[in-house]
Amino acid sequence: MSVVLEADGLGISFGGVKAVDGVSFRAEAGRILAIIGPNGAGKTTLFNMVSGVYLPKAGAVRLGGEDVTGMEPQVLAARGLSRSFQNLQIFFRMTAAENVMVGRHRHEARGVLAHLLSLPSVARQNRATRAKALELLDVVGLRAQADIPAGSLPYGALKRLEIARALATEPKVLLLDEPAAGCNPVETEELDRVIQQIAQSGVAVVLVEHDMKLVMKISSRILVLDHGRPLTEGTPAEVRAHPDVIRAYLGGHGAREAAGV
Repeated sequence: MSVVLEADGLGISFGGVKAVDGVSFRAEAGRILAIIGPNGAGKTTLFNMVSGVYLPKAGAVRLGGEDVTGMEPQVLAARGLSRSFQNLQIFFRMTAAENVMVGRHRHEARGVLAHLLSLPSVARQNRATRAKALELLDVVGLRAQADIPAGSLPYGALKRLEIARALATEPKVLLLDEPAAGCNPVETEELDRVIQQIAQSGVAVVLVEHDMKLVMKISSRILVLDHGRPLTEGTPAEVRAHPDVIRAYLGGHGAREAAGV
């Protein structure tokens, strides 16, 4: 598998406290890398550095082999990196299809005059954008809800809608920040299917998640953070059995959950 995204020795401090210190990972096309750890372990901070929200104080980020450290999120999106957030970033008054269409903006031709004159090219572009949005809604199981206001959709559907909008940029790598947070078991199962389908399409998926059953089921590899530093990395079986992971994060109950017991 080809490496799409690399983080090399990333670090950042806030007020003298090292939030992330010396974290490295590689994300490969068609595979799912999960990043887990206790609250405050630095998982979202790591995502924020990789996606251009924070500027790392140490280390480098490479996308497609090119150094993209510190590039702004919109520049990274144009280069093939997209992400979802812990808190929903949905336009609730727009329909599901319109939310996904917003994510297609970088693939559309921009011309103020053409839009003011309502040229045929604008109508063709809008039809093409909607058609692509419907395809992506089908991927996440929301095609039937395309013309329903997003604010009317249940929480689990909104999580999948946000993933569809992230996919609208046609990413090479997709960062998912706690996609199953707040979801019930049925909604989590739907997310399981969607995430695996995305990876199977060739996208590199990097996942931050607390649901250990989901993580252990779908991940190719797992990176464990503790107090901002890497604790271990390996296959789900290796991580599940690692004594330091059980002690620092999983505990007895978490270990049984990770094992599916």
